[in-house]
Amino acid sequence: MAVVLIGVPGAGKSTVGEILAKNLNLNFIDTDTVIEARANKTISNIFIQDGEPSFRELERQVIKESLLVQDSVISVGGGALMNDQTRDLVSQQECVWLQTGLAKAVERVGMNRNRPLLLGNVRGQLADLMSAREPFYIECAKYTVDTDELNAEQVAEKIAALIKIEGK
Repeated sequence: MAVVLIGVPGAGKSTVGEILAKNLNLNFIDTDTVIEARANKTISNIFIQDGEPSFRELERQVIKESLLVQDSVISVGGGALMNDQTRDLVSQQECVWLQTGLAKAVERVGMNRNRPLLLGNVRGQLADLMSAREPFYIECAKYTVDTDELNAEQVAEKIAALIKIEGK
C-alpha cells in the first residue's frame, strides 16, 4: 500500500507525511529530498542549472521508484501531477489531496527561498500555481482533507481514519 500526499506548497505534505508514516508504522518518502540527494544539489539549483524539464523528468523517475516501496507514505512535489505519466501512477494509489486555501498556504510558505517557482510575488505565484494544478489534484485524489483549520497531527489522524474506513 502507498499513501500519496499531494497539494500546493505549504499544504503540509512533508510534515503530515512524516507524522502519518510514524503513526501507521509505514515508510516515509519525501520525493523532493530523494531528488536533492540523487542530484547532489538543491531543487532550486536543479531549476537554475539544469532547467525545469530536467527537474520534472528526475521527479517522475523518483516518484515511479518510490511507488514500488511497499507500505509507504509518499510526499510528492506540488507540480508533480503536471506530468501525465506521474498522474496515472499516483491516481492508482491511496491519493490524498491536502487542500489549502491561498491565505494559509502563503502564511505557511512565507518567503521560503528554496521554492523556485515562488520567487518574487509569493502570493501571486502561489495563486497561479493553485489555479493551474487544482484540476490535477481533483483528478487524482481519492480523498481530500482541508488543512486550513487543522494542525499537522490532526490532518494525519484524519487521513488515517479515512484510509481505515475505506479499507474495511
